Amino acid sequence: MQHSLFLRITFPALAVLLLFSAGCAFTEKARFYTLSPLAGPQLDTSAGAAGQRIAVGIDSVRFPEYLKGPHIVTRTSRNELDLAEFDRWAGSLDKDFARILAENLSNLLPTHRVFLYPWRRSVPIDYRVSVEVLQFDAKAGESVSLVARWNISGADGEEIFLMKKSSFTVPTTHESYDAIVAAESQALADLSHAIAADINDVLKKRPRSIQSKVYL
Repeated sequence: MQHSLFLRITFPALAVLLLFSAGCAFTEKARFYTLSPLAGPQLDTSAGAAGQRIAVGIDSVRFPEYLKGPHIVTRTSRNELDLAEFDRWAGSLDKDFARILAENLSNLLPTHRVFLYPWRRSVPIDYRVSVEVLQFDAKAGESVSLVARWNISGADGEEIFLMKKSSFTVPTTHESYDAIVAAESQALADLSHAIAADINDVLKKRPRSIQSKVYL
């Protein structure tokens, strides 16, 4: 009787344990992604020697709440989003975006002095760039969309030289998340080109505002 009772208790428990172990064995492994910068310098030297002396600060990069999580976001319809369960950002997307923007600008501008906030007080910033991302997601297998408002201001951030809202669409090669992240990197590169071009335009219009400075 006791032996029969033991079997009735043990076999169901063992079956549950085996099913649990099988489930763990087939659990999909998470994959992590980062944005990529432009490949090498692509300088616009039209601003002349003054452009080599400027220092640019990425003052702020703001993201909507739906993009602040770790999951890569795709858009299934105008009002519906899908958050990938196993495909995630390797860190914070807004910080990664700001870091790549700074690296891109250092490759596009004739200066390597591009800094992320907060920068040291010993660095006298000439121009500040602020970005508000309104949309940065993809339709799988179709395209990536980046919509952002941004401005270029003076050293103190009070005098705004230029304000813009830009939209960029980059087609994706296929539905993989690797292709989506590659397209998002290209959209960020397009935004970087637009900002760099306008910094050069502002610099050419205001050459006397840039003076020789000592950078520590």
